[in-house]
Amino acid sequence: MPIPVDQLHQLLHDEWERRLQFDPLFATSTGETRYNNRLPRVREEDYAAYYADLSTFRARLEGIEREMLPQQEQLNYDIWRRLIDNDLRELEFGGYRLPLSKVWGFHLALPDCYLNMPFDSVEDYERYIGRLSDFPRYIQDQIELMRGALQRGFIPPRVILEGVDEAIRAQMVADPTQSVNYQPFLSFPAGFSETQRIRLGQEGQAAIQKAVIPGYQAALDFLLDEYLPAARATIAASELPNGWEFYTHRIQFFTSLNLTPQEVHQTGLDEVKRIRAEMEAVQQKVGFAGNFRQFIEFLRSDTRFYVQTPEQLLEKTALVLKRMDGELPRLFKTLPRLPYGIRAIPDFSAPGNTAAYYFPGPGDGSRAGVYYVNTYDLPSRPTYEIEALSLHEAVPGHHLQIALQQELENLPLFRRHNGFTSFVEGWALYAERLGLEVGFYQDAYSDFGRLSYEMWRACRLVVDTGMHALGWSREQAIETMLDNTSSTLLNITNEVDRYIAWPGQALAYKIGELKIRQLRAQAEAAMGDRFDLRSFHDVLLRQGAVPLDVLEGMVNEYIGAARR
Repeated sequence: MPIPVDQLHQLLHDEWERRLQFDPLFATSTGETRYNNRLPRVREEDYAAYYADLSTFRARLEGIEREMLPQQEQLNYDIWRRLIDNDLRELEFGGYRLPLSKVWGFHLALPDCYLNMPFDSVEDYERYIGRLSDFPRYIQDQIELMRGALQRGFIPPRVILEGVDEAIRAQMVADPTQSVNYQPFLSFPAGFSETQRIRLGQEGQAAIQKAVIPGYQAALDFLLDEYLPAARATIAASELPNGWEFYTHRIQFFTSLNLTPQEVHQTGLDEVKRIRAEMEAVQQKVGFAGNFRQFIEFLRSDTRFYVQTPEQLLEKTALVLKRMDGELPRLFKTLPRLPYGIRAIPDFSAPGNTAAYYFPGPGDGSRAGVYYVNTYDLPSRPTYEIEALSLHEAVPGHHLQIALQQELENLPLFRRHNGFTSFVEGWALYAERLGLEVGFYQDAYSDFGRLSYEMWRACRLVVDTGMHALGWSREQAIETMLDNTSSTLLNITNEVDRYIAWPGQALAYKIGELKIRQLRAQAEAAMGDRFDLRSFHDVLLRQGAVPLDVLEGMVNEYIGAARR
């Protein structure tokens, strides 16, 4: 008779292997090198085959007796089932048929991929050259996919395609040695012979010249000749095929809770009202005499809040994080071993990108995590936002949580490298607030920046549901953000366009943070003097990025154990 634990482990192994094969870029991000010589296949038939395989794996799960599994394996069973069900629904709705936007897309996959890849051996370089050489095929797959998608009614909003042509043109260099994809060939490990260096450098140049640049040319031609002319003036996800059901699914997918657009919208309005009162209190504290909108305009325009060079912005960011590094043991019992670094967002993607983002390490310790800071258009990067932004993206936010999750050897691979957005982003927003507990935000303007970022996440609940389900215009969303946050017009415009391109994702932050804060308040009230913040954070972090309802069960168990 089959042993349930063995059945589950074999199923998890088989599905993980299929996932790595299906998406070689994801495989690379986990530290797996076997598929580093290729890019994904993304035609309709490829997605159909993947859907069929996931369905088979899901059916196999039903044959495993869950109640016969140990408690930890039952949790693995439940979380894997949730993730697979989410993936199947995503494939059914066909969101993959919109793979291109100025915020993210396949045109940005190749320039960044070398950052995830090892370059320790000749074979590593040859795999990379193979991946570069595969680019024209990958682009043709994408073009074929998008052509068919247009016929099926998956028509992108025009606004999310603005600037994509510039990002593509930035990769079409006359000299292949000036391509970002040539970076690995500028230096080689010490053990490489001169013959090997010359050969690999020449093959790298040839791959860029004969594959990468023509691939980008094909993408640009399709964008300008077919895709942009077909784009729609409207923005709502609800206008896609089965759009209302798709957006409702996206709410569940990204929040891990069963919420309606109206419920999320109202939660956002309530939070906007609460945070606005706190922001106005800070305005009074600094003695600004005008109204709230005038105070916001003052923050957006006064030169004292802005730096003159990208280096100054990076230096201020580094100082904040070095200070936080020293405070982490006051907040956490368990810290990740993996370090992190700080870099500027590449020039080719900075204009349409967000203020910052985090790029995880591969999980094998071979490369640090990276906190990317947008240094484009410095008059849009106020210094009073640096503390909150950095605590969110690096420590104690994304780097601490994700690096620690990757190092949890008691978890199977799918839980170390996957998870639920509501936990990941909810944690990072909660982490911003932790700065209050270890001496950050002493400057009133910086504290206002923290509140503005929290308001930003509250506004996301309002504008994302507003645009995708309740008939809001893009202009209405931008105006709402301008009225309630201190962020600059460029940042707000890029963010709103991100919500249009990525329906539902922006809801994860505030919904997740509210749940984490609720659970902490519950634990503090129940445990009184016995509450220990460092132990509580261990409970939250040492099972990885779980769904919010599962997290609630874990905290309730923690409280119950403390009472016994």
